[in-house]
Amino acid sequence: MPDYEYESKASAMGYDNICGVDEAGRGPLAGPVYAAAVILPQGLVIDGLNDSKKLSEKKRELLYDKVIENAIAWSVGVATEQEIDEVNILQATYLAMRRAVEGLEVKADYALIDGNRMPPLSIEGETVIKGDALSMSIAAASIIAKVSRDRFMLEIDKEYPEYQFSKHKGYGTALHYEMIEKYGVSPVHRRSFLKKLL
Repeated sequence: MPDYEYESKASAMGYDNICGVDEAGRGPLAGPVYAAAVILPQGLVIDGLNDSKKLSEKKRELLYDKVIENAIAWSVGVATEQEIDEVNILQATYLAMRRAVEGLEVKADYALIDGNRMPPLSIEGETVIKGDALSMSIAAASIIAKVSRDRFMLEIDKEYPEYQFSKHKGYGTALHYEMIEKYGVSPVHRRSFLKKLL
């Protein structure tokens, strides 16, 4: 269960507004990559908050509302499929993370980043491996990023119903590959992920 150990350490170093940052959608074949940054009140316990991948869609939706109601600040950053193709998925993820952190209405002075790679940010920070299962702020960011991206993919599904994005959210499932073979590559597909099919 995530807690505030990393946030407390950063507070002890003199930082006031510590944000957790996580991404959603690095792996899919279609759609943007999303990132979220969240600053929570220190010590706030949100029951059930955990790595978004371990939760059901219904649970994530409920937690999304709780995080937004209780957060000091939250923000979502996006890098488009065109940007992913231009700069590669890692750099596009950094871009989305930077946009999320810079979009916070209450400016963060320290960032806890899920994973083992530090994006170039204008503030200090550190990486936390499996951070979405360890840090409350990162777990909150994980929920916001995942739900925001899933909702966007449901909108894309309305534009391109033939690909059935509502079922796979752009991930490389057997169904998704089948639809790509049938209908070709759409404007929302990441061409750099589909080189073998182009």
